[in-house]
Amino acid sequence: MKYISTRGQAPELTFEDAMLTGLARDGGLYVPAEIPQMSHDEIAALAGLSYEETAFRVMRPFLGDCFTDEEFRAIIARAYESFGHAARAPLKQLAPNHFLLELFHGPTLAFKDFAMQLIGQLFQTALERRGDRVTIAGATSGDTGSAAMEAFRGLSNVDVFILYPHGRVSEVQRRQMTTPQDANVHALAVDGDFDDCQARVKDMFNDFDFRDSVKLAGVNSINIARVLAQVVYYFSSAVSLGAPQRKVSFTVPTGNFGDIFAGFIAKQMGLPIDQLVVATNQNDILHRCLSGQGYYKGDTQPSISPSMDIQVSSNFERALFYAYGQDSKAVALLMDELKNGGFDVSQGAMQALAENYESGRTSEEETLATIKSELASSGELICPHGAVAVKVANEHRKADVPMITLATAHPAKFPAAVEDASGIHPPLPPRMADLYERPERVTRIANDLAALEDHIRKNITN
Repeated sequence: MKYISTRGQAPELTFEDAMLTGLARDGGLYVPAEIPQMSHDEIAALAGLSYEETAFRVMRPFLGDCFTDEEFRAIIARAYESFGHAARAPLKQLAPNHFLLELFHGPTLAFKDFAMQLIGQLFQTALERRGDRVTIAGATSGDTGSAAMEAFRGLSNVDVFILYPHGRVSEVQRRQMTTPQDANVHALAVDGDFDDCQARVKDMFNDFDFRDSVKLAGVNSINIARVLAQVVYYFSSAVSLGAPQRKVSFTVPTGNFGDIFAGFIAKQMGLPIDQLVVATNQNDILHRCLSGQGYYKGDTQPSISPSMDIQVSSNFERALFYAYGQDSKAVALLMDELKNGGFDVSQGAMQALAENYESGRTSEEETLATIKSELASSGELICPHGAVAVKVANEHRKADVPMITLATAHPAKFPAAVEDASGIHPPLPPRMADLYERPERVTRIANDLAALEDHIRKNITN
């Protein structure tokens, strides 16, 4: 199994090397050279299996010979042993043929744990075998950072530096990043928005002298291993509702496009997905693009669903790669145009996108109203991101096809917005009840590449 760059100018890599590299040296993102297929019978055989066994069967073809079956089973077991629900990703019914996929039972109460806990164990196993260490730099709009810190804290072969936009994440999200006391994890509060943080991380990867000197690696959703780990819960949830004998649809609250792109991979593998619906908040560049208005950056507007406050969705490059028939030159040209504000999508590519994705937008007022109405109709208290998705799902779902809406975060991560909408202050789970009492450790830093690189150089473990 080989991995290629969406921009076509980087060498093909194995799964392990693509995982440890993160961003390709030509600035592109790695994708599988070929997407493995699962037969009808292989998908049907997933029924009734544990989440861990499903993960093994779905992900194993992507790994090639980088890990033995025994190694990979042990990695999966360690990754999910700290989850707070035996099913790992349980389904709750909201209405006839509408289901909520709870992805917040991991250690940081967000869907990022499914991929990050696994990738942490994959990194550690690979690096120990190589006798090597890496420096991870990542940008977060809220959840990736804490998930990365939780996955890598205390590991001997990794230093982690997470950039987040100062003042633009919830207090729970911030504290989850600033309270770990392990010496190898570092929270950096950047004076800027998420797009600034993401741009500086990409700048670090494109500064090859710095990249090589600190052995830079990335675990944002630009990392293909992150995306592949998220493919698993599409299979586990769809099979539990009757796939492959029946089609299933998904609605995904979408910021950086990694989670919805995992659904695309699942569909290409053979999972009978009818609709993949992109749900955006007021930062709706993806909805505008999928509605035929081109992909043009605007100003990021702070919202009550901050993990979606993004104008440049990194993984959309992967979607464009497939929409343009895997034409890496076309993708490279589009990414150059993006530096100047944006680009139009060709008619053929728009048709390809429309065959795989639908989209919708939710305002702040509609998000609050959905939290309130969902509590009244189903008894489920959902976070603002889930509310964005539920509202859009209700606009798109069909009577004869089950719709699975992804609940990507626990409502306690956004207590102010949830309480404002519902009158209920969502409590943290018992294992996190002392979060507000833990001491914080954070560095506030300018939105400046030189300052960030200097700070990382001085704080990595030698």
